[in-house]
Amino acid sequence: MGVDYTGAIRRGECWVAEIDSRIAGMLVIVLADSYLHLDTIAVAPEAQGCGVGSRLLAFAEERAAAAGFAEVKLFTNAAMTENLTYYARHGYRETHRSEEHGFRRVFFTKTLA
Repeated sequence: MGVDYTGAIRRGECWVAEIDSRIAGMLVIVLADSYLHLDTIAVAPEAQGCGVGSRLLAFAEERAAAAGFAEVKLFTNAAMTENLTYYARHGYRETHRSEEHGFRRVFFTKTLA
């Protein structure tokens, strides 16, 4: 989808989760002006249901708090309906929907305690 992962790695924005020395998931987080933007989160099919996604979300929230931010924002494709309920279960609330670059996106935010 046009993401510059090499640049994200160089900037320290890309993180991986491992299980038994194998990559189980990955995360790209970007520190914005006043919040952490969760750009990409993905879990390998064989690692789904093992808590990897939850741990990656928690890691992003920890990084946001460490940077002094009280908010994490993200968006997902509206067609990925399982993501909509997943983020809601993890305390994210939908803020709005829009179409960008031909994709129907759903935007979420989470205010950190």
